[in-house]
Parts: sequence; C-alpha cells; structure tokens
Amino acid sequence: MGGDVVEGLPVMKMFVQPARVYLHVEAVDFRKSINGLVLIVEQQLLLSPFIDALFIFSNKKRDKLKILYWDKTGFALWYKRLEKHRFKWPQKVTDEPMTLSEQQLHWLLGGFDIVGHPPLQYQSVGL
Repeated sequence: MGGDVVEGLPVMKMFVQPARVYLHVEAVDFRKSINGLVLIVEQQLLLSPFIDALFIFSNKKRDKLKILYWDKTGFALWYKRLEKHRFKWPQKVTDEPMTLSEQQLHWLLGGFDIVGHPPLQYQSVGL
C-alpha cells in the first residue's frame, strides 16, 4: 500500500502489502470486533481470514469502516470514522465478495465512487 500520497489522495499506512482487497458490500453491525468479522469472512464471504488480504466492512450509515487483516502473528483491525460525510459504497452486487484494486481502495478512503457506471449490454434488434 505504497507511499504517503497516490494521485493526490492520502494513502492508508499499514505494515502489510496485501495481495487482495475484499469488500463486504452488506452493512455490518459495528459492535462486532475481530472474532465476529472473522466469522463473516469465513461464513458469508467463504474465504479464509488467514490469506494475504484486507477485508473491508462498513456500518449501515456508511460513515465508518473496519479493515481486518492477518499479519502472520495475529489479526489487526483498522478503523476509520468520517465526521461529516459518507463513504461512496457500491449497491448490492451479485458476485460476492467484491474485490478492489489498490487504486479503488484509495478512492474509497478518499471519498470517491469505486464502482463507476456499470457497462451497458446492447443487442441488435435485427431491423
């Protein structure tokens, strides 16, 4: 997760360089801590929480994020709360879990839309 700034946005400082970033699209009860989030990773995302990845969760109001990761010695939990705004969160998508690129993660943390416009699928009507 690189230097201090990427494309003018502040970069989250972490001690790991994860290979993947997974976004849990549905809101999570933020009373959950590490053990509860690990269960979501295993039971809902159907992934191992011990892989080289970040797992991102949000509350219902989309003003808080929790990022869970395994750092080879234990779990770490990163927390961010916005004071005045909300994170630009994607709507429910069909292929859960959603993966993000490093740039999309920085966009999310910087308040930008990470999904953009969905592609349109047109077919000829055979006129």
